[in-house]
Amino acid sequence: MRAEFNAREFDRYDLHARHLNHQMVRVLKTIGFDARFTRGLGAYLWDAQGARYLDLVSGWGVFAIGRNHPHLAAALRSVLDADLPNLVQMDVSPLAGALAERLLKRAPWLEKAFFANSGAEAVEASIKFARAATGRAGIVHCEHSFHGLTYGALSAVGERIYRDGFGPALPDFHEVPFDDLARLERALRKRDAAAFLVEPIQGKVVRPPSPGYLKAAQELCRKYGTLMIADEIQCGLGRTGRFFAVEHFDVEPDLVLLAKGLSGGHVPVGVVLMRRDVFSKVFDRMDKAVVHGSTFAKNDLAMAAGLATLDVIEREKLIENASRQGERLLKFLRGLAATHEYVREARGLGLMLALELSEPKSLKLRAFWTMLETMSKGLTCQLVTIPLFKDHGILVQVAGHASRAIKLLPTLTLTDDDCEWIERGFSDTLAAAGESAGPVWQLGKTLLEGARAAGGAN
Repeated sequence: MRAEFNAREFDRYDLHARHLNHQMVRVLKTIGFDARFTRGLGAYLWDAQGARYLDLVSGWGVFAIGRNHPHLAAALRSVLDADLPNLVQMDVSPLAGALAERLLKRAPWLEKAFFANSGAEAVEASIKFARAATGRAGIVHCEHSFHGLTYGALSAVGERIYRDGFGPALPDFHEVPFDDLARLERALRKRDAAAFLVEPIQGKVVRPPSPGYLKAAQELCRKYGTLMIADEIQCGLGRTGRFFAVEHFDVEPDLVLLAKGLSGGHVPVGVVLMRRDVFSKVFDRMDKAVVHGSTFAKNDLAMAAGLATLDVIEREKLIENASRQGERLLKFLRGLAATHEYVREARGLGLMLALELSEPKSLKLRAFWTMLETMSKGLTCQLVTIPLFKDHGILVQVAGHASRAIKLLPTLTLTDDDCEWIERGFSDTLAAAGESAGPVWQLGKTLLEGARAAGGAN
């Protein structure tokens, strides 16, 4: 397959423009991210010229243990070499049982697991389980949330750009502000909500809750007979410095969702961990043993990927590393917020971080900021992300549509040298943007031209 990759490498953008998402290709070329990556290992990517980059996106977080980890690769090869009786639908897999056992040991208040193929599938399953367990239809979710793009999950997404044009959303989904207990109680006191679906840390905008919010939310759920579903698809598996993000807030949700990093980055897997009584409301009789499932869920490659990922997390002490390196980087980013007029704040937990920009005080920079934000809200973030990529080899992302926050979601394998690379890159980039408007203006003109061209395209 490497031969096929190499043979078509120079056609990659033309192939995608013709047969896949041509708008994505336009975005990459406009912002100069068309680097033609040819290799990935750990936290790093290499382009066709051999230049090395530090990846702070990590495939939207799926590469928590790093790209192409040798232990994961060996586990997947061993499954293929073993001729295992995979997906015998009238039998059960030992590997699925082993992975469920290890995950549930991390959540001793939960007793059952349900495997799926992705985070979105795990969300869909949790909605079905919650409705079956409570006999209620309502699903309460938060503004600015992101839970996936399939219809049930999409109906609980709090970012309008993902929902516009695909309506109507499913009925009985109710949105409340994140971190607002009064509004949450108002939604729950009707006693028609099956579940409160919440990200312990909002992934799109990297928004942690106030210290007592989730604990009080859990108490409200119990008071009104509503199940609490913690969507840890992005923030779980050690990313925040604890195995589950909810551990920071002393809560025990009725259902916990995991995916992304559990895959090791290669074979998708999602899981719903839940209380036994919730599970039993769905699978309550032998004739309902297959009332919900998924053809490829529990396949041996996915289960092996999950087991190998847990091995790496534990053996390499990646949870402890995420806590240590995250604390260092958050302190550094907060220092930037204190010294640069166009940096509003730094926030996050562990290796899930964001640096939010704000309108500068300098008259010349403020005029340019206003022009860019008028063209497209959040475009000013590219004035940082593009130089970071071009000049420092650091790949980062804007936190979400129309966001002014730059998001860092690196591998949990980040080293001290990597942190120095990040600190040097951000310091130099922000200093250059503040000292001289010239380069900023030139970069901004490029972005504006690209945005106008995209807007006028058919």
